[in-house]
Amino acid sequence: MKPKVVLAFSGGLDTSFCARFLAVDEGMEVHTVIVNTGGFTDADLQRIEDRAYACGAVTHTTIDAVQELYDRVLRWCIAGNVLKNGTYPLSVSAERIIQALAIARFARSVGATYVAHGSTGAGNDQVRFDLVFRIVCPELVVLTPIRDRTLSREESIAYLQKHGVTGDWTKAAYSINQGLWGTTVGGRETLTSHEYVPESAWGLASQKGLDLSPQTLHLDFYQGHPVAINGKSMSSVDVIRQLDRLASPYGIGRDIHVGDTIIGIKGRVAFQAAAALLIIKAHHALEKHALTKWQLQLKDQLSLWYGQLLHEGQYLEPVMRDIEAFFASTQQTVSGRVHIELRDERFVILGVTSDNDLMKSDVATYGEENRAWTADDVRGYATIVSVSTRLHTALHGGAE
Repeated sequence: MKPKVVLAFSGGLDTSFCARFLAVDEGMEVHTVIVNTGGFTDADLQRIEDRAYACGAVTHTTIDAVQELYDRVLRWCIAGNVLKNGTYPLSVSAERIIQALAIARFARSVGATYVAHGSTGAGNDQVRFDLVFRIVCPELVVLTPIRDRTLSREESIAYLQKHGVTGDWTKAAYSINQGLWGTTVGGRETLTSHEYVPESAWGLASQKGLDLSPQTLHLDFYQGHPVAINGKSMSSVDVIRQLDRLASPYGIGRDIHVGDTIIGIKGRVAFQAAAALLIIKAHHALEKHALTKWQLQLKDQLSLWYGQLLHEGQYLEPVMRDIEAFFASTQQTVSGRVHIELRDERFVILGVTSDNDLMKSDVATYGEENRAWTADDVRGYATIVSVSTRLHTALHGGAE
């Protein structure tokens, strides 16, 4: 009886090599799995399935995890206004965690002895997959043929051709990863520290003939979740998809992220995440009106931790559930409408409308008067607050 292995399969060169190598050279019963987190069309999924069987898979399974991606990760990225290094919405990090979890569950459900992925030894994904597999299915042996054999691209292509697996293995000028929360683009320019990727690299439909004049949108939130566009209610996943369709043609959400990889080297990647940037910025604007000073201060700190841990593949660390519990508590009053204007390559948050807007309080009229304290109250407050610094200055000097 052949040993059973479940392989995370994308249909690309690396995972195609893994499937054929495990089936032929290792004599294993290979079960391929692709987890769709919003980046594949039906036609894409069919091509990937055909490739899996051509590579020797016994079964191929497609798992739709788009809703799970939102429910388990993206809702908290929105609640926390998570942008890595103040720039990147962690599109790939979020996807990989959900994909790894789904593959681990599937491997256990079919009684596999091994679980495999096609990561190389250079990037972040190898750590993310390994971490999840070692935590969720520690009884399974993790196989990584590409990483372990340090194969070149040319060696993998030659191997597949030898075994009659055909395909266009020409290395694309740009490596593109597309998902619900954004698209990342890697290429020659991102290997430098100063070059920007060309217009053609973004892989978007031509903007010719489109009306890209300024457009106003009204984005509704309910307890932190995006729930409607221009008054039309829809699921949060559909809000993300619709915002991406509306804003991407403007070139909104494009940037280059420079950060530290999990294994400690610098990395640079271009991305377009129109919906993610719009939602996070709109949500943050609404929070500024609905939350207190100290709620906002603490959220900023915890958001940094949440984003860093997610990036590092530490989604299953218990502290993540603790941070999520805090985020959930703060979102109870984050309901209302955010008014946004789309413009060429940028957007403007015009303002918010909310029943929980703390600026609507009758305590004070900004810049004019107040009705909750007297002038003497403020004098006394300033006197008390100054005591500590006055004592330090009297003892050590340095007031100016």
